[in-house]
Amino acid sequence: MADHASVGFWVRRFLSEHLVHERGVSRNMQQSYRDTFCLFLPFVAAERKTDVDKLVIDDLSPSIVSGFLSHLERARSCSVATRNQRLATLHAFARYTGNHSPEHAEWCAEIRNVPFECTWSTPVIYLEKEELDAPLQAPDRRSKLGQRDYALLLFLYNSGARAREAVRVTIEDLTWDSTGTGSVKIHGKGREIRICPPWRKTMAELQPLIHGREVDTPLFLNRYGDAMTRFGILELVARHAEAAAERIPSLKAKRSSPHTIRHTTATHLVRAGVDINTIRAWLGHVSLDTTNIYADRPSSESEGFGRLRTGRRQSPEKEVARQPEPNGVPAKTLKPSLQRILP
Repeated sequence: MADHASVGFWVRRFLSEHLVHERGVSRNMQQSYRDTFCLFLPFVAAERKTDVDKLVIDDLSPSIVSGFLSHLERARSCSVATRNQRLATLHAFARYTGNHSPEHAEWCAEIRNVPFECTWSTPVIYLEKEELDAPLQAPDRRSKLGQRDYALLLFLYNSGARAREAVRVTIEDLTWDSTGTGSVKIHGKGREIRICPPWRKTMAELQPLIHGREVDTPLFLNRYGDAMTRFGILELVARHAEAAAERIPSLKAKRSSPHTIRHTTATHLVRAGVDINTIRAWLGHVSLDTTNIYADRPSSESEGFGRLRTGRRQSPEKEVARQPEPNGVPAKTLKPSLQRILP
């Protein structure tokens, strides 16, 4: 007979049944929840001086949760945003346990009363046009790897894709039309799919990468012929930005990453006069509030102003329940504006 006081019993049901079968969250979200418990349970066991498999619900007291959150910030150097994300997972777990076990309703209320911390939003860093042009000119396009690097950098800027999204693009996600343009299917967060229309120049640079290859293979490969990873893309962007910084000193003061290029795409689209709703769909944002950080900032600054956030966000369960329908952005809506900022 199941021990309803055991932490293991409720963690298993929460991770394996509730998240997977009832909520149907994405694998990335499942991994995020799991990682929280991989950190939290050993911490509680050490504090209670017992084994993980012997923990009971009452061991997870509000003071233990608060101590765990402090441990994340001090011992692991986690940001306040990460701290709040871990707490949101514990709140969701407490709510699930309280809903299915009335005897733990009081414990559920105590855990959910552990507050989020206020945090300042991270300033948005983006590149000016000359700062973007320099890394694009850095790859040696006489070599195959140089051609791939240039095509990848151009693709990131053109599509505004996240690094994780770029590595998931396969050849069959690309379509061409008679004019030499086409579209690319991007698989975003939470199973969201969006269709973006690349420039003709981008499609031309991608063409040599796919010649003679199977359509179900990844678009971007490493030097060994395997799919690139997001860490590989991060290293590639940083390497070419470092090389370009010799000519453009202002790059040394900025952290160059795939997400910096994504911020650059959004900021340049705003400057080009593209409608904010179109940019939201282009970047795959669920909420317009996320896109508005680009519209609310001064166009003459390279760093956005931080804004105070309470840290209390919608629960992860509610977030995954709001997955958007697959969407696309009409090419005619964006291409005239984008061509004005083509490097």
